[in-house]
Amino acid sequence: MVIKKNDQINCLNIETIKNKQKSTNSQCFHVWFPNIFEFKGGIQVYSAFLLQALQSLYPHCEYDVFLKHDTRCLSNVSFLKKTRFHFAGKWHIKLRTLAFATQLFKFGLWQSPSLIISTHLNFTIIAYLLKYLKGIPYWTVAHGIEAWNLTNPTLQKALHHADRIFAVSSYTRDRLLEEQNLNPDKISLLPVTFDVNRFEITPKPKNLLERYNLAPEQLVILTVARLACSDRYKGYDQVIRALPQIRQQIPNIHYLLVGKGEDRPRIEQLVQSLNLQEHVTLAGFVPDEELVAHYNLCDVFAMPSKREGFGIVYLEALACGKPTLAGNQDGAVDALCQGELGALVDPDDMSAIAQTLIQILQGTYPNPLIYQPEVLRQKVIDQFGFEHFRQTIGNYLEEYFISI
Repeated sequence: MVIKKNDQINCLNIETIKNKQKSTNSQCFHVWFPNIFEFKGGIQVYSAFLLQALQSLYPHCEYDVFLKHDTRCLSNVSFLKKTRFHFAGKWHIKLRTLAFATQLFKFGLWQSPSLIISTHLNFTIIAYLLKYLKGIPYWTVAHGIEAWNLTNPTLQKALHHADRIFAVSSYTRDRLLEEQNLNPDKISLLPVTFDVNRFEITPKPKNLLERYNLAPEQLVILTVARLACSDRYKGYDQVIRALPQIRQQIPNIHYLLVGKGEDRPRIEQLVQSLNLQEHVTLAGFVPDEELVAHYNLCDVFAMPSKREGFGIVYLEALACGKPTLAGNQDGAVDALCQGELGALVDPDDMSAIAQTLIQILQGTYPNPLIYQPEVLRQKVIDQFGFEHFRQTIGNYLEEYFISI
Protein backbone atom coordinates (compact mmCIF):
# COMPACT_ATOMS: atom_id res chain seq x y z
CA MET A 1 0.00 0.00 0.00
CA VAL A 2 1.37 3.39 -1.01
CA ILE A 3 0.72 6.31 1.35
CA LYS A 4 0.62 9.61 -0.46
CA LYS A 5 2.18 12.75 0.99
CA ASN A 6 -1.22 14.46 1.54
CA ASP A 7 -2.47 11.36 3.35
CA GLN A 8 0.60 11.48 5.59
CA ILE A 9 -0.13 15.12 6.43
CA ASN A 10 -3.76 14.30 7.18
CA CYS A 11 -2.70 11.44 9.44
CA LEU A 12 -0.33 13.75 11.27
CA ASN A 13 -3.09 16.35 11.69
CA ILE A 14 -5.46 13.73 13.12
CA GLU A 15 -2.76 12.55 15.55
CA THR A 16 -2.09 16.15 16.57
CA ILE A 17 -5.80 16.74 17.23
CA LYS A 18 -6.05 13.52 19.26
CA ASN A 19 -2.97 14.42 21.30
CA LYS A 20 -4.32 17.93 21.86
CA GLN A 21 -7.66 16.52 23.07
CA LYS A 22 -5.82 14.24 25.50
CA SER A 23 -3.75 17.16 26.78
CA THR A 24 -6.76 19.44 27.28
CA ASN A 25 -8.68 16.67 29.04
CA SER A 26 -5.92 16.55 31.67
CA GLN A 27 -5.97 20.32 32.28
CA CYS A 28 -7.12 21.84 35.55
CA PHE A 29 -8.63 25.32 35.66
CA HIS A 30 -8.76 27.43 38.78
CA VAL A 31 -11.50 30.02 38.36
CA TRP A 32 -11.70 32.87 40.88
CA PHE A 33 -14.93 34.86 41.22
CA PRO A 34 -16.22 37.40 43.76
CA ASN A 35 -19.56 35.49 43.72
CA ILE A 36 -22.11 34.13 41.25
CA PHE A 37 -24.93 32.56 43.26
CA GLU A 38 -26.21 34.83 46.03
CA PHE A 39 -25.85 38.27 44.42
CA LYS A 40 -26.46 39.46 40.87
CA GLY A 41 -24.40 42.36 39.58
CA GLY A 42 -22.51 42.98 36.36
CA ILE A 43 -19.33 41.13 37.41
CA GLN A 44 -21.36 38.26 38.86
CA VAL A 45 -23.40 37.74 35.68
CA TYR A 46 -20.25 37.98 33.56
CA SER A 47 -18.52 35.41 35.79
CA ALA A 48 -21.40 32.95 35.54
CA PHE A 49 -21.39 33.17 31.74
CA LEU A 50 -17.62 32.75 31.69
CA LEU A 51 -17.86 29.53 33.70
CA GLN A 52 -20.61 28.25 31.41
CA ALA A 53 -18.50 29.05 28.33
CA LEU A 54 -15.38 27.39 29.71
CA GLN A 55 -17.20 24.22 30.67
CA SER A 56 -19.10 23.95 27.39
CA LEU A 57 -15.82 24.28 25.47
CA TYR A 58 -13.78 21.91 27.64
CA PRO A 59 -16.23 19.67 29.55
CA HIS A 60 -13.58 17.06 30.35
CA CYS A 61 -11.21 19.44 32.13
CA GLU A 62 -11.15 19.75 35.90
CA TYR A 63 -12.61 22.89 37.46
CA ASP A 64 -12.01 24.34 40.89
CA VAL A 65 -14.14 27.45 41.38
CA PHE A 66 -13.29 29.77 44.27
CA LEU A 67 -15.98 32.19 45.46
CA LYS A 68 -15.21 34.98 47.90
CA HIS A 69 -18.71 35.96 49.03
CA ASP A 70 -20.97 33.01 48.23
CA THR A 71 -21.77 30.40 50.87
CA ARG A 72 -23.44 27.69 48.75
CA CYS A 73 -24.47 26.55 45.27
CA LEU A 74 -27.83 27.55 43.86
CA SER A 75 -29.64 26.43 40.71
CA ASN A 76 -29.49 29.87 39.06
CA VAL A 77 -26.12 29.13 37.42
CA SER A 78 -25.28 26.31 34.99
CA PHE A 79 -22.23 24.21 35.83
CA LEU A 80 -20.89 20.69 35.40
CA LYS A 81 -21.73 18.26 38.20
CA LYS A 82 -18.08 17.44 38.78
CA THR A 83 -17.19 21.12 39.42
CA ARG A 84 -15.49 21.61 42.78
CA PHE A 85 -16.65 24.79 44.54
CA HIS A 86 -14.77 26.46 47.39
CA PHE A 87 -16.70 29.04 49.42
CA ALA A 88 -15.27 31.79 51.61
CA GLY A 89 -18.56 33.58 52.23
CA LYS A 90 -19.10 31.95 55.62
CA TRP A 91 -16.18 33.86 57.05
CA HIS A 92 -16.90 37.17 58.79
CA ILE A 93 -16.51 40.07 56.37
CA LYS A 94 -13.51 41.42 58.31
CA LEU A 95 -11.68 38.11 57.92
CA ARG A 96 -13.03 37.08 54.53
CA THR A 97 -10.37 38.67 52.31
CA LEU A 98 -7.58 37.01 54.28
CA ALA A 99 -9.40 33.68 54.35
CA PHE A 100 -10.10 33.81 50.61
CA ALA A 101 -6.52 34.76 49.75
CA THR A 102 -5.20 31.94 51.93
CA GLN A 103 -7.54 29.50 50.21
CA LEU A 104 -6.42 30.61 46.73
CA PHE A 105 -2.75 30.40 47.66
CA LYS A 106 -2.96 27.04 49.44
CA PHE A 107 -4.89 25.28 46.69
CA GLY A 108 -2.76 26.90 44.01
CA LEU A 109 0.45 25.57 45.58
CA TRP A 110 -1.06 22.13 46.14
CA GLN A 111 -2.78 21.58 42.79
CA SER A 112 -0.60 23.66 40.42
CA PRO A 113 -3.48 24.35 38.00
CA SER A 114 -2.83 24.65 34.28
CA LEU A 115 -4.41 28.11 34.22
CA ILE A 116 -5.92 30.58 36.68
CA ILE A 117 -8.74 32.84 35.48
CA SER A 118 -9.89 35.64 37.76
CA THR A 119 -12.81 37.96 37.06
CA HIS A 120 -11.63 40.59 39.54
CA LEU A 121 -8.30 42.38 39.26
CA ASN A 122 -7.70 42.45 43.02
CA PHE A 123 -7.29 38.69 43.10
CA THR A 124 -4.34 38.81 40.70
CA ILE A 125 -1.92 39.61 43.53
CA ILE A 126 -2.22 36.00 44.70
CA ALA A 127 -2.03 34.78 41.10
CA TYR A 128 1.21 36.74 40.65
CA LEU A 129 2.72 35.05 43.74
CA LEU A 130 1.75 31.62 42.41
CA LYS A 131 3.26 32.42 39.04
CA TYR A 132 6.46 33.61 40.70
CA LEU A 133 6.72 30.48 42.85
CA LYS A 134 5.40 27.79 40.50
CA GLY A 135 5.15 29.33 37.04
CA ILE A 136 1.33 29.08 36.90
CA PRO A 137 -0.10 31.32 34.12
CA TYR A 138 -3.06 33.56 34.89
CA TRP A 139 -5.68 35.57 33.06
CA THR A 140 -7.88 38.27 34.52
CA VAL A 141 -10.83 40.46 33.53
CA ALA A 142 -11.05 44.27 33.76
CA HIS A 143 -14.64 45.48 33.95
CA GLY A 144 -14.80 49.17 34.79
CA ILE A 145 -14.34 51.39 37.79
CA GLU A 146 -12.37 48.76 39.73
CA ALA A 147 -9.74 48.82 36.96
CA TRP A 148 -9.22 52.57 36.73
CA ASN A 149 -6.84 54.85 38.63
CA LEU A 150 -4.96 51.94 40.20
CA THR A 151 -2.15 53.05 42.52
CA ASN A 152 -1.35 49.89 44.50
CA PRO A 153 2.18 48.99 43.30
CA THR A 154 1.71 45.26 44.03
CA LEU A 155 -1.52 45.16 42.02
CA GLN A 156 0.15 47.09 39.22
CA LYS A 157 2.97 44.53 39.15
CA ALA A 158 0.44 41.69 39.12
CA LEU A 159 -1.27 43.22 36.09
CA HIS A 160 2.01 43.58 34.24
CA HIS A 161 2.76 39.89 34.82
CA ALA A 162 -0.69 38.62 33.80
CA ASP A 163 -0.55 36.39 30.72
CA ARG A 164 -3.75 37.90 29.37
CA ILE A 165 -6.13 40.65 30.45
CA PHE A 166 -9.67 40.72 29.10
CA ALA A 167 -11.31 44.15 28.95
CA VAL A 168 -15.09 44.27 28.64
CA SER A 169 -14.98 47.41 26.49
CA SER A 170 -12.61 49.52 24.40
CA TYR A 171 -13.00 52.29 26.98
CA THR A 172 -11.73 50.07 29.81
CA ARG A 173 -8.91 48.74 27.62
CA ASP A 174 -7.80 52.23 26.59
CA ARG A 175 -7.82 53.50 30.18
CA LEU A 176 -5.73 50.54 31.33
CA LEU A 177 -3.22 51.10 28.54
CA GLU A 178 -2.97 54.80 29.28
CA GLU A 179 -2.85 54.60 33.07
CA GLN A 180 -0.78 51.42 33.59
CA ASN A 181 1.49 51.40 30.53
CA LEU A 182 0.67 47.76 29.86
CA ASN A 183 1.71 45.72 26.85
CA PRO A 184 -1.20 46.17 24.39
CA ASP A 185 -0.69 42.63 23.09
CA LYS A 186 -1.75 41.31 26.50
CA ILE A 187 -5.12 43.07 26.55
CA SER A 188 -7.97 41.57 24.55
CA LEU A 189 -11.63 42.50 24.27
CA LEU A 190 -14.18 40.10 25.73
CA PRO A 191 -17.42 42.10 25.94
CA VAL A 192 -20.35 41.36 28.20
CA THR A 193 -22.96 38.82 27.10
CA PHE A 194 -26.55 38.15 28.18
CA ASP A 195 -29.25 35.48 28.28
CA VAL A 196 -30.69 35.57 24.74
CA ASN A 197 -33.61 33.27 25.58
CA ARG A 198 -34.69 35.26 28.59
CA PHE A 199 -34.98 38.75 27.08
CA GLU A 200 -37.60 38.93 24.38
CA ILE A 201 -40.12 41.28 22.78
CA THR A 202 -43.64 41.27 24.22
CA PRO A 203 -46.53 43.75 24.42
CA LYS A 204 -46.72 46.12 27.37
CA PRO A 205 -47.69 43.94 30.38
CA LYS A 206 -51.17 44.76 31.65
CA ASN A 207 -50.30 43.93 35.25
CA LEU A 208 -47.49 46.49 35.29
CA LEU A 209 -49.67 49.13 33.62
CA GLU A 210 -52.12 48.62 36.46
CA ARG A 211 -49.41 48.50 39.14
CA TYR A 212 -47.94 51.83 38.10
CA ASN A 213 -51.28 53.38 37.11
CA LEU A 214 -50.23 53.94 33.50
CA ALA A 215 -52.38 54.16 30.38
CA PRO A 216 -51.45 51.72 27.56
CA GLU A 217 -50.66 54.61 25.18
CA GLN A 218 -48.65 56.54 27.78
CA LEU A 219 -44.97 56.97 26.85
CA VAL A 220 -42.55 55.57 29.40
CA ILE A 221 -38.82 56.12 29.94
CA LEU A 222 -37.05 53.37 31.91
CA THR A 223 -33.76 53.16 33.79
CA VAL A 224 -32.54 50.06 35.64
CA ALA A 225 -29.73 50.89 38.04
CA ARG A 226 -28.59 50.49 41.61
CA LEU A 227 -29.51 53.64 43.54
CA ALA A 228 -26.21 53.99 45.37
CA CYS A 229 -24.37 57.23 46.03
CA SER A 230 -21.37 55.74 44.25
CA ASP A 231 -23.51 55.00 41.17
CA ARG A 232 -24.86 58.49 40.49
CA TYR A 233 -22.67 58.50 37.38
CA LYS A 234 -25.31 56.26 35.75
CA GLY A 235 -27.28 59.42 34.93
CA TYR A 236 -30.70 58.92 36.48
CA ASP A 237 -30.40 62.42 37.96
CA GLN A 238 -29.98 63.83 34.48
CA VAL A 239 -33.07 62.07 33.18
CA ILE A 240 -35.13 63.47 36.06
CA ARG A 241 -33.80 66.98 35.47
CA ALA A 242 -34.57 66.64 31.75
CA LEU A 243 -38.22 65.75 32.38
CA PRO A 244 -39.56 69.35 32.62
CA GLN A 245 -38.14 70.06 29.16
CA ILE A 246 -39.51 66.75 27.81
CA ARG A 247 -42.94 67.52 29.27
CA GLN A 248 -43.18 70.65 27.13
CA GLN A 249 -43.41 68.34 24.10
CA ILE A 250 -44.82 65.21 25.74
CA PRO A 251 -46.99 66.31 28.69
CA ASN A 252 -47.98 62.82 29.82
CA ILE A 253 -44.45 61.37 29.89
CA HIS A 254 -43.60 59.01 32.75
CA TYR A 255 -40.20 58.00 34.10
CA LEU A 256 -39.82 54.61 35.77
CA LEU A 257 -36.64 54.13 37.80
CA VAL A 258 -36.01 50.52 38.84
CA GLY A 259 -33.51 49.80 41.57
CA LYS A 260 -32.85 50.13 45.26
CA GLY A 261 -30.15 51.79 47.35
CA GLU A 262 -29.29 54.43 49.90
CA ASP A 263 -29.54 57.24 47.32
CA ARG A 264 -33.32 56.91 47.12
CA PRO A 265 -34.23 59.63 49.70
CA ARG A 266 -32.14 62.19 47.80
CA ILE A 267 -33.81 61.20 44.52
CA GLU A 268 -37.24 61.56 46.12
CA GLN A 269 -36.30 65.09 47.24
CA LEU A 270 -35.11 65.93 43.72
CA VAL A 271 -38.40 64.70 42.23
CA GLN A 272 -40.37 66.74 44.74
CA SER A 273 -38.30 69.87 44.17
CA LEU A 274 -39.11 69.69 40.44
CA ASN A 275 -42.78 68.96 41.13
CA LEU A 276 -42.57 65.68 39.21
CA GLN A 277 -44.32 63.37 41.67
CA GLU A 278 -46.97 62.47 39.08
CA HIS A 279 -44.38 61.76 36.38
CA VAL A 280 -41.76 59.69 38.21
CA THR A 281 -42.12 56.28 39.84
CA LEU A 282 -39.33 54.83 41.95
CA ALA A 283 -40.13 51.15 41.56
CA GLY A 284 -37.52 49.93 44.02
CA PHE A 285 -36.19 46.40 43.82
CA VAL A 286 -37.63 44.30 41.00
CA PRO A 287 -37.10 40.51 41.10
CA ASP A 288 -35.34 38.88 38.17
CA GLU A 289 -38.52 37.21 36.95
CA GLU A 290 -40.16 40.65 36.46
CA LEU A 291 -37.23 42.42 34.81
CA VAL A 292 -38.12 41.48 31.24
CA ALA A 293 -41.67 42.73 31.74
CA HIS A 294 -40.32 46.09 32.91
CA TYR A 295 -38.16 46.44 29.80
CA ASN A 296 -41.21 45.72 27.67
CA LEU A 297 -43.25 48.28 29.58
CA CYS A 298 -41.07 51.16 28.39
CA ASP A 299 -40.87 53.03 25.09
CA VAL A 300 -37.22 53.97 25.54
CA PHE A 301 -34.48 52.78 27.86
CA ALA A 302 -32.25 55.62 29.04
CA MET A 303 -29.10 55.52 31.14
CA PRO A 304 -26.81 58.43 30.16
CA SER A 305 -23.85 57.23 32.23
CA LYS A 306 -20.32 58.55 32.12
CA ARG A 307 -18.28 55.91 34.05
CA GLU A 308 -19.85 52.64 32.96
CA GLY A 309 -17.44 49.82 32.17
CA PHE A 310 -19.95 48.40 29.69
CA GLY A 311 -23.53 48.09 30.97
CA ILE A 312 -25.35 44.78 30.52
CA VAL A 313 -28.68 46.60 30.95
CA TYR A 314 -28.24 48.15 27.50
CA LEU A 315 -28.04 44.70 25.93
CA GLU A 316 -31.08 43.51 27.85
CA ALA A 317 -33.13 46.51 26.70
CA LEU A 318 -31.99 46.10 23.10
CA ALA A 319 -32.85 42.40 23.20
CA CYS A 320 -36.38 43.46 24.12
CA GLY A 321 -36.39 45.62 21.00
CA LYS A 322 -36.31 48.93 22.87
CA PRO A 323 -34.78 52.20 21.60
CA THR A 324 -31.85 52.91 23.91
CA LEU A 325 -30.03 56.06 24.99
CA ALA A 326 -26.59 56.02 26.63
CA GLY A 327 -23.67 58.33 27.36
CA ASN A 328 -20.92 58.85 24.81
CA GLN A 329 -17.97 58.88 27.22
CA ASP A 330 -17.62 55.33 28.57
CA GLY A 331 -18.11 51.63 27.84
CA ALA A 332 -21.69 52.22 26.74
CA VAL A 333 -20.24 53.29 23.39
CA ASP A 334 -19.25 49.66 22.85
CA ALA A 335 -22.63 48.38 24.06
CA LEU A 336 -24.42 50.49 21.45
CA CYS A 337 -21.79 49.70 18.78
CA GLN A 338 -20.64 53.32 18.44
CA GLY A 339 -24.23 54.50 18.00
CA GLU A 340 -25.34 51.91 15.45
CA LEU A 341 -27.78 50.33 17.93
CA GLY A 342 -28.97 53.44 19.75
CA ALA A 343 -28.44 57.07 20.70
CA LEU A 344 -25.22 58.32 22.31
CA VAL A 345 -25.32 61.71 24.02
CA ASP A 346 -23.11 63.89 26.19
CA PRO A 347 -24.10 62.75 29.71
CA ASP A 348 -23.41 66.22 31.10
CA ASP A 349 -25.64 67.97 28.57
CA MET A 350 -29.13 67.87 30.04
CA SER A 351 -30.63 69.68 27.07
CA ALA A 352 -29.14 67.14 24.65
CA ILE A 353 -30.55 64.31 26.75
CA ALA A 354 -33.99 65.90 26.73
CA GLN A 355 -34.02 66.67 23.01
CA THR A 356 -32.76 63.20 22.06
CA LEU A 357 -35.41 61.52 24.21
CA ILE A 358 -38.08 63.73 22.64
CA GLN A 359 -36.88 62.75 19.18
CA ILE A 360 -36.86 59.06 20.03
CA LEU A 361 -40.32 59.13 21.59
CA GLN A 362 -41.80 61.17 18.73
CA GLY A 363 -40.30 58.83 16.14
CA THR A 364 -38.01 61.43 14.55
CA TYR A 365 -34.59 60.22 15.71
CA PRO A 366 -32.38 59.83 12.60
CA ASN A 367 -31.57 56.16 13.07
CA PRO A 368 -34.37 53.99 11.65
CA LEU A 369 -32.92 50.83 13.20
CA ILE A 370 -34.13 51.76 16.67
CA TYR A 371 -37.74 51.59 15.42
CA GLN A 372 -37.32 48.02 14.10
CA PRO A 373 -37.54 45.88 17.26
CA GLU A 374 -36.93 42.48 15.67
CA VAL A 375 -33.95 43.70 13.66
CA LEU A 376 -32.54 45.51 16.70
CA ARG A 377 -32.87 42.35 18.77
CA GLN A 378 -31.13 40.20 16.17
CA LYS A 379 -28.25 42.63 15.81
CA VAL A 380 -27.55 42.70 19.54
CA ILE A 381 -27.72 38.89 19.62
CA ASP A 382 -25.27 38.61 16.73
CA GLN A 383 -22.86 41.01 18.37
CA PHE A 384 -23.15 40.09 22.05
CA GLY A 385 -25.03 36.80 22.34
CA PHE A 386 -23.57 33.93 24.34
CA GLU A 387 -22.43 32.00 21.26
CA HIS A 388 -20.28 34.95 20.18
CA PHE A 389 -18.90 35.26 23.73
CA ARG A 390 -18.19 31.53 23.85
CA GLN A 391 -16.46 31.56 20.48
CA THR A 392 -14.26 34.49 21.47
CA ILE A 393 -13.03 32.92 24.71
CA GLY A 394 -12.66 29.63 22.86
CA ASN A 395 -10.29 31.18 20.34
CA TYR A 396 -8.05 32.48 23.12
CA LEU A 397 -8.09 29.13 24.91
CA GLU A 398 -7.19 27.33 21.71
CA GLU A 399 -4.19 29.63 21.32
CA TYR A 400 -3.24 28.92 24.92
CA PHE A 401 -3.46 25.12 24.56
CA ILE A 402 -1.44 25.22 21.33
CA SER A 403 1.28 27.19 23.11
CA ILE A 404 1.76 24.75 26.02
